Amino acid sequence: MKNILNKEVLNYLNANLTSDLHSLLLKKSPFAEVSMQEIVQQIKGKKVAQKKFPYLLKDGIIFPPNLNLEQASSQATAEFKALHLKGKSFVDLTCGFGIDAYFLSQNFEEVTLVEQNSELSEIVKHNWKILDRNANFIIENLENFLKQNKEKFDLIYLDPARRDEHKNKKFLLEDLSPNLLEIQDQLLNISDQIIIKLSPLIDISYLISALKNIAEIQIIAVRNEVKELLIFMHSKKDKEHTTISCFNLESEEHSFSFNFEDEKSAISEFSEPLQYLYIPNNAVLKSGGFNSISEKFNLKKLHPNSHFYTSDELIETFPGRVLKVEIIDSKQIKKGEKFNIISKNYPLTPDEIKKKYKIKDGGNDYLIFTQTQKNKIILRTV
Repeated sequence: MKNILNKEVLNYLNANLTSDLHSLLLKKSPFAEVSMQEIVQQIKGKKVAQKKFPYLLKDGIIFPPNLNLEQASSQATAEFKALHLKGKSFVDLTCGFGIDAYFLSQNFEEVTLVEQNSELSEIVKHNWKILDRNANFIIENLENFLKQNKEKFDLIYLDPARRDEHKNKKFLLEDLSPNLLEIQDQLLNISDQIIIKLSPLIDISYLISALKNIAEIQIIAVRNEVKELLIFMHSKKDKEHTTISCFNLESEEHSFSFNFEDEKSAISEFSEPLQYLYIPNNAVLKSGGFNSISEKFNLKKLHPNSHFYTSDELIETFPGRVLKVEIIDSKQIKKGEKFNIISKNYPLTPDEIKKKYKIKDGGNDYLIFTQTQKNKIILRTV
């Protein structure tokens, strides 16, 4: 690992950041002590860091294999997690490449990082030294650490492995590593606050029925792509209420929160399209708070299955897109015109619509193909 830090090697890495990596792999390494595979891996790491975690673009930082880079959180989501969290002691039970740990640990005096992969732990230890950040590094699997641990922590964080030995994705809590159902009592015994990062594909109702003491579930999207679910477990949680919070980072959209239990009794009214069409962002759509958002913003739905909302008033705090629209007849669509096409709860896909009406993708205007409770409709932005 240390040979990669030689000045000549670092200069070679920086000089080849834009080189074709496949071509590089076919060349012989110019360094006897560093293989071309190792060189290419570091270049890959720097390329990933440029977009995903730019704070690591420093000389002397070492990057791990691809799988660890893929599984690591982005800087944007890690910084967001760290907001409003502070205390004396913090432990990350599944440190990995340490992106979340780096930001979560900022406002804690004592930091413990548990990682069973010794090579990965050494890389993180080295990088944290470069970044002037201290921690207690423990090379151990989570289950053994919990058996031996006698300490209490102000905050526990963990990101369970979501793939089996064949690299297949897993979503049920008992199939994750560690098995959250088996260790949740242990976690609640050594901390009042536990944060668990999970796949955005996992079902929220299932989580609330399977895990204890969930105070909040945060759904985090970045530029409208849902990246992760964060589970906040509290030992003194009010059993009657679980807050679902939706965030769309790197956008100007407002957050949206509702009580999971209240969604069951919330009611949506329906209407034909009014002046404004409201399209919730993907974090809200993942939340399932379809009636809660209707009630909170006093909006009417077009159809039970469309999740499009409408109003005669412009509500600028809505968490999603707001379009001023009018209903048009299909005969008003002219051949060769450019539109951004949205099709929801409609029999044709955007590609099929483009082909049928001989229109092109792009421009500033939208065509929305959907249906109300009465019939299928086409909306155009005005």
